Amino acid sequence: MAEIGVHARGLPGLPEDHAKIPVWNSEDWYYEDFEIGDRIRSIRRTIAEGESMQFNSLVMDHHPYVSDERFAVEEGAFGRRLVAGAFVFSLGLGLAATNCLNSFSYGYDRLRFIKPVFIGDTIYTIRENLSKVVHSETMGKLRVSYSVYKGDGELVLYAEHLLTALYRQPQDFTEAVAAKRAEKAAQA
Repeated sequence: MAEIGVHARGLPGLPEDHAKIPVWNSEDWYYEDFEIGDRIRSIRRTIAEGESMQFNSLVMDHHPYVSDERFAVEEGAFGRRLVAGAFVFSLGLGLAATNCLNSFSYGYDRLRFIKPVFIGDTIYTIRENLSKVVHSETMGKLRVSYSVYKGDGELVLYAEHLLTALYRQPQDFTEAVAAKRAEKAAQA
């Protein structure tokens, strides 16, 4: 995998000596740097009640399974309160996300909430580069999976992130882009 945290990149207004220092979690990867099969694992993170309720309030998700302790315990199918799936999704992706300066989110596929996550559960994420294809004259498209686990490795969420990444050397992809366009035109 491309090295994490070693790319210096200046920003307008920074002193030159500060601009030479690599920015933490701000990668300078290009399409060519993403290797299929590369995987990273995040640190673990325990989900607290306060942050779970704050998320519910921010997104107006006040379903009794996530916000009513008495209902969840006495009438709920799981016997305790759940963490909202959207929050697990957000945390799971955030745990393994990088702030790559040359890639852009294109969307998500195959989002599945596989097992419930409860307040107090500890989660971690494994991210894997699944595929990459030529997309346009300036960037390629990547598919990356996020598998979120709790406890001792129980899979609770799976999603695939589609993103685009700039080519370092766009001229190297000119023929592939032309071939892709010709194939699309022939299918039309």
